[in-house]
Amino acid sequence: MSLRRQAALPIHYEGIQLDVNYRIDLFVEETLVVEVKSVDRLTPLHEAQLLTYLKLSRCRLGLLMNFNVLLFKQGLRRLVL
Repeated sequence: MSLRRQAALPIHYEGIQLDVNYRIDLFVEETLVVEVKSVDRLTPLHEAQLLTYLKLSRCRLGLLMNFNVLLFKQGLRRLVL
């Protein structure tokens, strides 16, 4: 099983590599993107961030995990492209 932490996510646009410093928190088996948060509540901005990472990495499955909740299942969201 391969796992990369803080995996760099380069952006290529019209043959030019843009340095925007996007970093995926956890990249599992090159097929699952995991974004870890510790916030009062998840917002649509957090989901948009994960969707951006999914599109740029060409992955279909992502997990958004918020650890600042009483029950872990309350802070877990699964997004699929």
